Amino acid sequence: MKTKKIDYTKVPGWGIDADPSNEPTHPMKNYTGDDHHRSNWQRPYLQIPRVEVLHSNERPSYSAVIGETIPPSGLSGRIRRFAFKFSESRYAHWLPLLLADRINVIEGLADDYRKGKKTNIFAERGTRSQLKYDAVGTIKKVAITTIVVGVLISFCRKKR
Repeated sequence: MKTKKIDYTKVPGWGIDADPSNEPTHPMKNYTGDDHHRSNWQRPYLQIPRVEVLHSNERPSYSAVIGETIPPSGLSGRIRRFAFKFSESRYAHWLPLLLADRINVIEGLADDYRKGKKTNIFAERGTRSQLKYDAVGTIKKVAITTIVVGVLISFCRKKR
């Protein structure tokens, strides 16, 4: 396939931002006072939380719209509450949240089992697609997981 030469001067709007007299940062912004007019907007009403909603300790209030489909619960909820005690710039905030997500998956499986709901973990995790498009990577992942679990089990048995 050959690339066509395009005459950019005939493309509508091409180079519209190339005018240096219209460039706000060249050489210096000409202050007119209009910058303050755009901040006179009415803040939307905040959604009233009906369940526990975790939010950053770096902001004084919630966002205008919050998600409240699944409140934090169980061990993953406790870990999330712990994580939100720290600033978003700290690993102590993000790593516990990642751990809480993984634990929440296990809690969901346990909850499904308690309710008598049969789950097909392999289908939900997309194992068929993984095998189809990345068979070598999937086999490596299964082998490494099997070895790690085997080592952990043998390590726990030796302690007894």
